[in-house]
Amino acid sequence: MSQDIKHVRNIGISAHIDSGKTTLTERILYLTKRIHKIHEVRGKDGVGATMDSMALEKERGITIASAATYCTWEGHEINIIDTPGHVDFTMEVERSLRVLDGAILVLCAVGGVQSQSITVDLQMKRYNIPSIAFINKCDRSGANPFRVIEQLREKLGHNAVALELPIGLETHHHGVVDLISMKALYFEGDHGQHVKTDEIPEDLVDTAMEKREELLDAASMFSDELTEAILDEAEVSETMLREAIRKGALRRELTPVLMGSAYKNKGVHPLLNAVCYYLPSPDDVETHALDITQGEEPVRLTADNKASLVALAFKLEDTPYGQLTYIRTYQGALDKGDTIYNVRTGKKIKVGRIVRMHADKMEDVETIPAGFIAALFGIDCASGDTFTEPGVNLSMSSMYIPEPVITLAVKPADYKSETNMSKALNRFTKEDPTFQTHFNSETGETLISGMGELHLEIYLERMKREYNASIIAGEPQVAYRETITQQANFDYTHKKQTGGAGQFGRVMGYMEPVEDEFEFESKITGGAIPTHFIPACEKGFAECMKKGPWMKYPVTGVKLVLTDGGFHSVDSSEMAFQAAARGAFQQAYSKAKPVLLEPVMKVVVETPDEFQGNVMGSLNQRRGIIIGAHDEGISTVIEAHVPLAEMFGYSTVLRSLTQGKAQFTMEFEAYKEVPKSVLEEIAKKNEQASKGGKS
Repeated sequence: MSQDIKHVRNIGISAHIDSGKTTLTERILYLTKRIHKIHEVRGKDGVGATMDSMALEKERGITIASAATYCTWEGHEINIIDTPGHVDFTMEVERSLRVLDGAILVLCAVGGVQSQSITVDLQMKRYNIPSIAFINKCDRSGANPFRVIEQLREKLGHNAVALELPIGLETHHHGVVDLISMKALYFEGDHGQHVKTDEIPEDLVDTAMEKREELLDAASMFSDELTEAILDEAEVSETMLREAIRKGALRRELTPVLMGSAYKNKGVHPLLNAVCYYLPSPDDVETHALDITQGEEPVRLTADNKASLVALAFKLEDTPYGQLTYIRTYQGALDKGDTIYNVRTGKKIKVGRIVRMHADKMEDVETIPAGFIAALFGIDCASGDTFTEPGVNLSMSSMYIPEPVITLAVKPADYKSETNMSKALNRFTKEDPTFQTHFNSETGETLISGMGELHLEIYLERMKREYNASIIAGEPQVAYRETITQQANFDYTHKKQTGGAGQFGRVMGYMEPVEDEFEFESKITGGAIPTHFIPACEKGFAECMKKGPWMKYPVTGVKLVLTDGGFHSVDSSEMAFQAAARGAFQQAYSKAKPVLLEPVMKVVVETPDEFQGNVMGSLNQRRGIIIGAHDEGISTVIEAHVPLAEMFGYSTVLRSLTQGKAQFTMEFEAYKEVPKSVLEEIAKKNEQASKGGKS
């Protein structure tokens, strides 16, 4: 492992579905001599891409789980995480970006900035990750990289600047013009492994000069030296220009754009060079941990091997040899045999085996220096746990975990499958925080929840393949929510007289709608309710939020305010006040005019022009609201907001409507009120389900 932290890069490759992330990673691994043969994503040769190691990934030609690897290039050590493009596996992208320092945003030269590009860009913004853009598929019909650069500026707000110019597009795409060295680069050999440098073709000289001026103009904002050189009309050295671009990129104020075709092995060398030139080393990134002993005061970490250890477990995987815990060291080195401390559980752990990952293969190492990504074996922990040296009470901030939007009832087909199903569910919930499971005691069903149909479908398939569990799945259920629309008062007394001490608690106040999920405020004065009973009232109210008194769905957006109450010196207890709060909630809830909310999804359909009318019609039938439609080359992109309840099985419908030529992506947009007609249907269904459950 590289001893110079300045020569280390931790990067992610993120993009919309089918932009070529995994193909690009495959070419990077080949050029850096990590693999000696290239395999394609939908393994026609029966092998499949290196980073798609799961059988399901090879079959479907999609990335399901993020995979880590590393390689060396020009004296730099690059740790790479290839992430999924499907929004259903958004947690994989989230947790990867949480621990990375830089990213390559891959965009299709035809599709440009698509819905999922916007999502991954938001995730990069959330963790303040500098990125470079790679416009892939310049050899495709309809490729237009400069339109994509415009979209980067308009749709994502990037200060995107081209560092290259394509030499020909579509079938005539032969190479790129490097606007820094002002040379033409051609990629020769079976896999483009030989770079041939030549003079810029005559017909491109004027365009290259114009684009270089734009580049100098943008880069000069970050370097006084460069500005002076331009004003004095002195020679601008390559080093001077690269340093200015690097400064802008590290601040996320400039996005360098490169282009090529990963599949045709064009433009991957300059991209690797750009990763080394413009993306940050762990030393360039400002990282903070929270000091638990000082009220979560932020503490700056340094990528120094001699400092005390701080590392984050960001992904868990169950293997035949035990749990594999992917970790990123932020500060201090971790050696085999060290004793480390899990800040969340307070337990000490001895480090047995440390490995570095290359997709599903692993290589044993003795130590992980600061700023590296590796994995530990046989350590019991959860995703998001912080490890430190004993005596160091620092914790990394937690990851953002989106709420699941779809639920499915599952039951095992036989006794053997029951044991295997529970093993699988235990493992999957531990590995993936967006996959949740709970048992419904009323109906006796096991419910699994996730980010979408595909998400749950993949887990059901994995239970069958990896655990030999035959599962019977019910109809998908939407994660409805209840909320209130107006203020309502309560005045409730809980009174119970049995033999011995009774129970007494009185609560008065009101509930009102708010933006947040749940708020509680006490305005009690003069000791109307003793202070030590106030938390019991809050607990009683919070319990009611889990299941609404009206439609029995979780409640959101309610603030409860206590204004007055009463107590008995002998009969009042925490239990009595909890019960009083529950009664008060029930009393005020119906007066607060409750409504039902449903998850509404942002659906983006890409379809050939001739099917535009059919697709729009199909979205309208599903209570969809069309937000817009625009042409992207030969296809039309339609964006709509559609309730999730109406989207089940849509992929089959879309295929038959468009002869299999259209594709769609879907992600959570917001919770909206359910229309009255639909509400009646849901109420009927629930009534039938509860009757069925009782019988």
